[in-house]
Amino acid sequence: MRELVARPIQEAAFEPYGQVLSDPGPDNRSDYVAQLSNGRPGLAINLGVVRALPPKKLPIEVIKMERHPLSSQAFLPLDCDRYLVIAAAQQGKDGPPDLSTLRAFIVPGQVGINYNAGTWHFPLTSLDRPSTFALLMYMDGGPRDEDWSTLPEPFRLNVA
Repeated sequence: MRELVARPIQEAAFEPYGQVLSDPGPDNRSDYVAQLSNGRPGLAINLGVVRALPPKKLPIEVIKMERHPLSSQAFLPLDCDRYLVIAAAQQGKDGPPDLSTLRAFIVPGQVGINYNAGTWHFPLTSLDRPSTFALLMYMDGGPRDEDWSTLPEPFRLNVA
């Protein structure tokens, strides 16, 4: 089984997969609207609240990944200490996860993330305790909201 180690998130390392949504500092505001994407014009954005659970045990086996081919997807922590983000680029224009790009990040509970449309990712997973997030994405409940892919071989994820 292949090994993957989760490291603290850094904006530059996460850039191929999306944006890190963090404290704007002295500027008082950071706008990310240009990074929200909707591949279905006219579809309204959905604001939801989701619960993420910690794994029952570590290390985690990464067997499946999901993506949202026509929408970006943002997670904004509401009550969280830290959580995992596991992401991969797609092969070609619309292919399965490119495992050579698979990365895992540990994200502090006061930092949000926004996945680019089409970015493959592991389901939202908190560390330490159950956590609550606001979710922002374009969706209509149809078949193009979400795709799943089973990896050709699982990865064992260790948290550094």
